[in-house]
Amino acid sequence: MNQTRAFLLFAWLLVASLLWMEWTREKAAPPQPTPTTTTTAAAANPAAGIPTPASTGAVPTAPTANASATPATPSAVTVHTNVLDATLDGGQILQADLPGYPDLDDPTRPVRLFSTDPAHYFAAQSGWVAAGAPAPTHLAGFVPAGPARAYSLAPGATTLDVPFVWQGANGVTIRRTYTFSRNDYAVRVRDEVVNAGTAPWQGSVYRLLTRTMPPQPKGGFTSGRVFAFQGAAWYSPQDKYEKRPFDKFADDAALSKTVKGGWIAFLQHHFFTAWIPQAADGAKFDTLTVNGTGGTNYVIREVGPTFNVAPGQRASTEARLWVGPKSVEGIDAQKVPGLERAVDFSSYTTMATLAGWLYAVLAWLHGFIGNWGWSIIGLVVLIKLALIPLANAQYRSMAKMRRLQPKLQQLKERHGEDRQQFQMAMMELYRKEKVNPAGGCLPIFVQMPIFLALYWMLSESVELRHAPWILWIHDLTARDPYFVLPIINAAVMFVTQKLTPTAGMDPAQAKMMQFMPLAFGIMFAFFPSGLVLYWVTNGLLTLAQQWYFLRKYGEPAKKN
Repeated sequence: MNQTRAFLLFAWLLVASLLWMEWTREKAAPPQPTPTTTTTAAAANPAAGIPTPASTGAVPTAPTANASATPATPSAVTVHTNVLDATLDGGQILQADLPGYPDLDDPTRPVRLFSTDPAHYFAAQSGWVAAGAPAPTHLAGFVPAGPARAYSLAPGATTLDVPFVWQGANGVTIRRTYTFSRNDYAVRVRDEVVNAGTAPWQGSVYRLLTRTMPPQPKGGFTSGRVFAFQGAAWYSPQDKYEKRPFDKFADDAALSKTVKGGWIAFLQHHFFTAWIPQAADGAKFDTLTVNGTGGTNYVIREVGPTFNVAPGQRASTEARLWVGPKSVEGIDAQKVPGLERAVDFSSYTTMATLAGWLYAVLAWLHGFIGNWGWSIIGLVVLIKLALIPLANAQYRSMAKMRRLQPKLQQLKERHGEDRQQFQMAMMELYRKEKVNPAGGCLPIFVQMPIFLALYWMLSESVELRHAPWILWIHDLTARDPYFVLPIINAAVMFVTQKLTPTAGMDPAQAKMMQFMPLAFGIMFAFFPSGLVLYWVTNGLLTLAQQWYFLRKYGEPAKKN
């Protein structure tokens, strides 16, 4: 296999991969649910269907989500930090905006994760269920513990506490405190149970995420937004990272497992929300769907632990609620096992691992350079340096092939249309001259997984969202607005093709190769500009390598 055929195979694999991803997306796209005004009994009445825990302390079933909550509740307060604007009422975070991240479809407004809009309903909820005793739910019970209805992180302050309280008629009090921190998307939610009554109190905390089906993202088949995973994800020490897209909630068996040291989340392109209980707390994870005013609601929930609080005693439990971007640095700072997989580079572990390595190198370069575009160029240089031994063998083989072109042309003329005899004679010539026709293939095959991993990494990395390079490139995750990079890429491919030996190639393949620069130029016009920048840089370095090695290892082919 010569260099040209290897390149043709690479092109075919790339196009096939993109077409397969597009076909999978179209095939899996679920129909949008029809809005309905029906609600479940548990949503309308949070106490409905909750069994009394067994004497062994079994975890009871928690209420499901309410799909019709509004921010007009009297207990709602607003919170403003340097990274998060939120509305909450004690049992729910009803709305959350990220002022540091403009919406891609409307840059005049920030990204909104939690929302009370029935068409885009999304909330984080938490409450308690008790054994034969009253308890606050996510729908009612908690009230503000202070007079303020608006909180703002003061200049110079690092944290902001927002307190709520529930007081039961049986002397049991639950004080809930939301703690927001500067530069942190993880909100700490601490519940302290105090039993000032005369009877023991047994209760279980529950936490859940609920939302309607997100709208289908805009973009063509090369857009990372289109292929980004949207659905539920969870982690357990025994089964590690697992996930389920929204369209599989009804088809797959509902999640139901007891976990200690895990987390639950909803993922979307560039952002995610997650409940992260304390590592020592055991909880039951499950998924379900309910009906609400905006259509079908998708729910992932964790229930537990269960507390037995004797008179005069107290107990506490804490969890973190992540509401923000898939920031690798921010996620690593949480030191939560498996949470790094929320940055969902790929469904395939090997590809996700490779993409993670590429990002780590890219971030390291960015720490020195300070610009993601130049860091991508630096990444290409490092990859090229690592592949020099393979490139050396590749171009040595190509140079020998160029020297053999006159002899190959003579063999072709001698055997005419007898392709079998020509192939046999060509292989004998290769054996005699000690030329390995497959010598140029390996670097191409190495580049294929790197290219695909980089595609996923650039598409998923929120750090590159709206990141500029130079001049006309203002967003490395968007296409080149003036198609400069795709045109340069096509020109580089054309020149490289002229330096590549084609003797012995099938005429149909040779004709196809003539159109490859144009075909790739058109296709790359819709890729993220960061990816095209990678490929242009790679192509320029490849062209320089090819020019150098062809002169080092062999003489140019003589003209007939």
